[in-house]
Formats: sequence, structure tokens, C-alpha cells
Amino acid sequence: MIPLVLILATIGFRALGTLGVRRFTTWPVAAAHAMAVMLLFTASAHLVPASVTVMPNHADMVRMVPPFLPYADALVYLTGVLELLGAAGLVITATRKPAGYALAALFVALLPANIHAAVAHVPFAGGEATPLWQRIPEQILYLAVALWVARSARSITSVKEYVYA
Repeated sequence: MIPLVLILATIGFRALGTLGVRRFTTWPVAAAHAMAVMLLFTASAHLVPASVTVMPNHADMVRMVPPFLPYADALVYLTGVLELLGAAGLVITATRKPAGYALAALFVALLPANIHAAVAHVPFAGGEATPLWQRIPEQILYLAVALWVARSARSITSVKEYVYA
């Protein structure tokens, strides 16, 4: 479901670009905004209480954390906040490049949790666990898009460029 949000939002933002919205005239910028939308969804799962059952919640995310990592509860909150910061960084032209690289690093850091969740059959919102064959390609997609966005972002070298970007 979440990869579909990324793909459809990218196409939607790029369509706005073809309709004349100058901000979305390139695929990487459309993808940056789409990833920000996707991250709003994923970050919300880190922060919503366990009583919310219509979507993955904080308790689901805590169960994903491999047992060898301490402070699972705090790590889930931290990664949720990092996803929100990454989303904000992607939509701001001046911070898009570092945000893309930081998110790529975050996606790599989250890989052990995704592997653990698949291998330990951690369910989400009372549903079935996502299998490993699905989780790994999803993480690779997110990593690839984050790196593409970062590498495509132009560096802003002056205050004037920052203000008018």
C-alpha cells in the first residue's frame, strides 16, 4: 500500500507539473514531494497509540524493533520524528539534498527492523505480517528514490538562491 502512495503521488505531482505548476516540472522534484507524503503516512504509525487499530500503530512498530536494540519504544518515536523531519526537508528546496541523503541512511538503518518484522511475522493493525520478499524491494525502492532525489537536487550556494528557490 505505501509504495503505491509513493508511485501515485509522484505521478500526480508530475501531472501537476505538466499542467503548469512550475514546482513539479521535473520527476525528481515530484518524487521528493511524493516521498514526503508517503513519510507522513509512515511516520504517523510511529506516533499513534496502540488503541488505534485501523492502521499500524506505535505498538506494532515497537514489535518490529530487533530484540538486540535497547529502548525500542524510544527508538520508534525517534524514527517517526526523523521521518517527519525528512519529509519537511524534502519539500524545502534548500534542504532537499541533505534530507534525501539522510533519509537514505535512515532507510538503511531501518532495514534490520524490517527484516526482523518479516522473519518474526510481526502483524500490523491485526492483519498479516508483510513477507520478507515484499519488504526488501520496498526498502530498496525507498532508498533508490531518496538517493535519486538527493543526487538530482541542486545545491544552493548563496542566500539569494536560498530566498528565491
